[in-house]
Amino acid sequence: MPDLFGGAAPYYARYRADYGEEAIKHLATTFGRDSSVLDLGCGPGTVAIPLARHVREVTAVDPDEEMLAEGRRLAADAPNIRWLRGDSTMLREFPPFDHVVMGRSFHWMDRRTVLAELDELLPPDGVVALVGPTRDPGEEPWEPVMRRVREEFGLGAMTATNSHQATGEHHDDVLATSPFPDLRSTVYERRLVYDLDAVIGLQLSYSYSAPARLGDRLEAFTDAARKALLASNPSGRWEYVTETEVLTARRAPA
Repeated sequence: MPDLFGGAAPYYARYRADYGEEAIKHLATTFGRDSSVLDLGCGPGTVAIPLARHVREVTAVDPDEEMLAEGRRLAADAPNIRWLRGDSTMLREFPPFDHVVMGRSFHWMDRRTVLAELDELLPPDGVVALVGPTRDPGEEPWEPVMRRVREEFGLGAMTATNSHQATGEHHDDVLATSPFPDLRSTVYERRLVYDLDAVIGLQLSYSYSAPARLGDRLEAFTDAARKALLASNPSGRWEYVTETEVLTARRAPA
């Protein structure tokens, strides 16, 4: 899908919630201080940048050059991150790595093919880690309003062929029947607060309402979103508890 997140990078970097310090420390402990980690589908470095403080090096890979540019800008003082343009079909072209982490990017991949190839590339103790929403995440409090706005603009969800939404197989189901079936899940809760600008900025970070997809309707979309959100919640402030799951997968014990 060309231009999947076209124009979304600055909104992604500014308005997407990070995964929280506890989740990053969990990854760091799992991988180890002297490890080399591949962050596959890194976006603007949501995992790569905080993780780099805890490991030897991170190779941050993404197909979107705008995302990589944001990452380089945000990580100007992190010399142990290598930023590379690429995707999950190019695993053999990247420098060697001890472990791999993926955030929401795993959704867009041919998951079984990627895991089979990682089985060939990772060392015996290599870990595949996923970090992101839990299996059944609750709906964000503004989502019913924004869903109606998206429908008005004909913005349907964009779903990858092998995603959970398309196949019904959640990530942990795929991992359980992969070369990495030894699973451990830990969930971290955080309370987040968003103001009106943050909620609207968040919409522009998504593939289905990225600036490139909206084109010359961008201003009309943001105006409509602002009016609908304030009509629903005049305070312009939303608070909710979010859950982040760190799912680690290893090969079965010998």
